[in-house]
Amino acid sequence: MYELNAKKSDEELVTLSQNGDKQATEILMLRHAGLVRGCARGFFLIGGETEDLIQEGMIGLYNAIGEYRQGERNSNFKNFAYLCVSRRIIDAVKASARKKNSPLNTATSIVAEAEVLTGGLNPEDMLILQDDRREFRQKMSGVLSDFEFKVTTMYMDGMSCAEICEATGKSGKSVDNALQRSKRKLQEVLR
Repeated sequence: MYELNAKKSDEELVTLSQNGDKQATEILMLRHAGLVRGCARGFFLIGGETEDLIQEGMIGLYNAIGEYRQGERNSNFKNFAYLCVSRRIIDAVKASARKKNSPLNTATSIVAEAEVLTGGLNPEDMLILQDDRREFRQKMSGVLSDFEFKVTTMYMDGMSCAEICEATGKSGKSVDNALQRSKRKLQEVLR
């Protein structure tokens, strides 16, 4: 039965899904997971990760399955799903950037702060941590461009994207793109 459903078109699967076929829903979610990942890759979520955006996109995809009406506006399901996914992701990015969420986006753990203030790390651990950080920065400098290195270092030091923009004189998009490129390059190096 699963193989029979997997051979059906998106529109046929949507009809089955809207009539309660959970298998059809699962097939559509799996079939369009790449669309969601591709859409999420183009955005940056303040205080979050790409996985958070993918989760939001999957919610958008699930909603698209329930809301799609065949024949309306001559749109096929994939186009409709892309629209729903991208809108959901954009809404999540906008929500994270709003000032009302800034206390949550910049929150730190009281326990972590207390450990730092009370000397939660002994001197030996602090020295090892400094050596690890120095070694990581050396790896970064060998892989990243000067601008990517500068932006990534500032970001690792706790500066916000807005502060990095102000310090470098670059646009938010330019800083965000540099951070995304750095992330991809560093993931390859650390594997």
